[in-house]
Amino acid sequence: MTAPDRSPEILESRVVVPTHVVYRSFEGETLLLNLDSGQYHGLNETGGRMLELMKDTHGTVREAIVALADEYGVDAAEIEPDLIAFCRDLADRGLVELVPAGGDGAAA
Repeated sequence: MTAPDRSPEILESRVVVPTHVVYRSFEGETLLLNLDSGQYHGLNETGGRMLELMKDTHGTVREAIVALADEYGVDAAEIEPDLIAFCRDLADRGLVELVPAGGDGAAA
C-alpha cells in the first residue's frame, strides 16, 4: 500500500476563483460557470461548502481541511485526500487557481 499523496504545495495554497468564473450558491447546490469555456459545473452541498471554506473563510487549503473536519465531526486526515483531489479537479477545469500562501491571485 502506498502512502497517501499529501501534496504540500496544495495544502499550503490559497484557493482563488478567477475573474473568468462566476458562481452562485443555492440551497443544496453551487453552480459555477467558466466564461472562457462556456461550461457550467455543479457542486453538491458538500462541494459548495468546501469551496466556500477554502475561498472565503480560511487562508490555506490545510486550514480549510481542519475547519471542515471540525464542522463535519471527522478526522482531518480522513478528508485531506478528498479535498486535495477536489482542489486539483477544480483547478484542472479552470474554476479555481491555487496560489501559494502570501501570493497574489485573481479575485472574483
